[in-house]
Amino acid sequence: MSNGKPRKKKTLTEFPRENILERLPKEARTWAENLSWNDRRYLLSICYLMSGATPEVQAKFLDEYTADGLVSRMLTDLDTLENVKSHLQALQIDTPLTEAVLRDYIRRFYIHSAQDVRIQPEIYLESALRLVGKSEERNNVFNYILGFEVLKIIFSMSWLEQERLYRVQKNQEEFFHSYIKPIQYAHKLNGIITPKHERMFFARRDYYIQKPELTPKKSLELIMATFTTKVVVGLGFSLIRHARFLVFDHDYIYNQEPEEIFPNG
Repeated sequence: MSNGKPRKKKTLTEFPRENILERLPKEARTWAENLSWNDRRYLLSICYLMSGATPEVQAKFLDEYTADGLVSRMLTDLDTLENVKSHLQALQIDTPLTEAVLRDYIRRFYIHSAQDVRIQPEIYLESALRLVGKSEERNNVFNYILGFEVLKIIFSMSWLEQERLYRVQKNQEEFFHSYIKPIQYAHKLNGIITPKHERMFFARRDYYIQKPELTPKKSLELIMATFTTKVVVGLGFSLIRHARFLVFDHDYIYNQEPEEIFPNG
C-alpha cells in the first residue's frame, strides 16, 4: 500500500542488464554476432514485425516458415517413423505419414499446446523453437500422432465396443478412467450419445450399441477439448515403449453379435 510519497523512478543503471543473445544456444549466438550490418538490419526487421503482429499472424507465419524444415527432419528420422507406422498398421489404422499429414499434425500440436496453457497462439513461437532445436521434442510429435490416432478410433466406437476394448486391457480400471470415461462424458456432453434411463437394462441397449456420428473435424475438436497434449503424448509414448500396453482384439471389439451389456458402475 502506498504511503502517499511519490515513487522514485529507477535510473537506467538500476535496471538489470541482460544481453538477449546470451540466452541463445552458442551456435546461434555466434551466427548472430557475426552477421554483417545489412544482415542485422534484415534480422531486426523480422523481429520488429513479429513483435508487432497479432498472435494469429505470428502463428500463420511460424507455420509457413518452420513446417517444411520440421517435416523434412521428421521424414529423415527413419527409425522413429517406421516404428510409428508399424504401430498404426498393427491397430489397422490406415493414416499415411505423408508430408501433408505430418505438417497438419505439427500445426495441431502447436494449437493443442496453446489451448492447454490457456495462452492461445502466443505459445506458437516457443513450441516452434523447441521443435526446431530438440530431437526429443520432435519425438513428442510422433508420440502425439500415434496417441491422437488411437483416440480417434476410440471416439468413433460405440460404448459397447469401448467396453470390450477396456475389458481386454491388463489395467482395466486405469484404462477406463484415463480414456473411456472422458470420451463417454464428451459423447454425452455434446449430444453425440444421449443415454435415456441408463439404469434400466433394456433401455441401455439402444444407446449402448449406437455408433457415434462424427465428422473428421468434429472428432479432432473433441479430442483436443477432452484431452491435454500431455495425455495424448503419454498415450503414444506408452504404445511405443510397451508392446502390450494396448491390447486391441479387432474381431472381439467389433463383433456384430450383441451380448450381455454390463453396467460400468
